[in-house]
Amino acid sequence: MASIAVVPGAARGTQGLHGSPGPLGLGGLRLTVRGRRVLVALTVLLLAAPTLAWGARAVADAPDQALEVRLQTVAPGETLWQYAATVAEPGEDLRDVVAALQDLNGMRSAELQVGQVLVLPRE
Repeated sequence: MASIAVVPGAARGTQGLHGSPGPLGLGGLRLTVRGRRVLVALTVLLLAAPTLAWGARAVADAPDQALEVRLQTVAPGETLWQYAATVAEPGEDLRDVVAALQDLNGMRSAELQVGQVLVLPRE
């Protein structure tokens, strides 16, 4: 005759094969070797992410040489092209000078407003 062993709590389904159900009801759940490796890799990545993000910040370089500038208040009728013509080197393309002035002054377009203060390279 065969004997049957009774496991306490088995009838209710509250206990797993290896002990108590745990806080999530996952008693007896075990990770494989591959699962443990994945878990460790994710943990390391999660802990390293702030360090990697901090190290990826862009840092501005100093210019090769300092640029001496002057401030100019825009008068009625003046254009950025006129200012570019006054600071351009002989033979230099004015389109490049206008673009450089826009960049220097943080401008999106070449439009000027009366009373606007421009930063211009000293002549």
